[in-house]
Amino acid sequence: MYEVIQVRLRDAGKISYYSTNGMKFKAGDYCVVEADRGQDYGQTISEIEVILDSDVAEPLKKVIRKANPWDMHQIDKNKKKIKEVMDTCSKKIRERHLPMKLIDAEFTFDRSKIMFYFTAEGRIDFRDLVKDLATAFKTRIELKQIGVRDEAKMLGGFGPCGRVLCCATFLKDFEPVTIKMAKEQNLPLNPTKISGLCGRLMCCLSYEHKTHKDLTKGLPKEGHILKAERGPGKVISINAIKRSATVELEDGTFLGVSYKQYE
Repeated sequence: MYEVIQVRLRDAGKISYYSTNGMKFKAGDYCVVEADRGQDYGQTISEIEVILDSDVAEPLKKVIRKANPWDMHQIDKNKKKIKEVMDTCSKKIRERHLPMKLIDAEFTFDRSKIMFYFTAEGRIDFRDLVKDLATAFKTRIELKQIGVRDEAKMLGGFGPCGRVLCCATFLKDFEPVTIKMAKEQNLPLNPTKISGLCGRLMCCLSYEHKTHKDLTKGLPKEGHILKAERGPGKVISINAIKRSATVELEDGTFLGVSYKQYE
């Protein structure tokens, strides 16, 4: 068995499981972890979990240490340097007239690499830009083109529900979302009502879909004819949370029916 904890790399990076390496953590702790090349930092987003060996698909990377005062100083130093890095990159983009929009930049923990994230309509040849940036910062440069969903995740904001964006807080990956999911949840098929800040269908349509299916299990579908106490009627709406249905009787009156009455 392994003791693991979920860590979000950097500020809006990938969420992965890491071996605690025998250390104790609580949600919100900063830590230094093993990375593909050297070390990186992240923040724990869960309590410690215990998983079986059979649940581990690939070797787990380890948490090296809980972030100490020097580590936190380095993290803060890197964040303060980002504005200068972004300004320089934006200037180089303008000089080379590249049709791209710079979204964000970040250092690896040890400053061995700077990663730039951008959006663009199509493919961009940024090889000369990489050379310019490598010359300016004397370190390895990586440019990554991202989509509108990743842009929203990095920039953050509030969704139509008034809460902080799911993708910027707890979602690990972007799951496929279809209009069918909205339809099955009886939501209005108006794009402005079911789209997020990114302009794509809201992520919650996907992860709430399974819950909605569980809640509506055993409930009649709209249009179904039921035999109620006052006679037959047509189901015109259902309430998955209350597990009830609204039925229109033959005489034109409406009746609220608990699902237990017709199961």
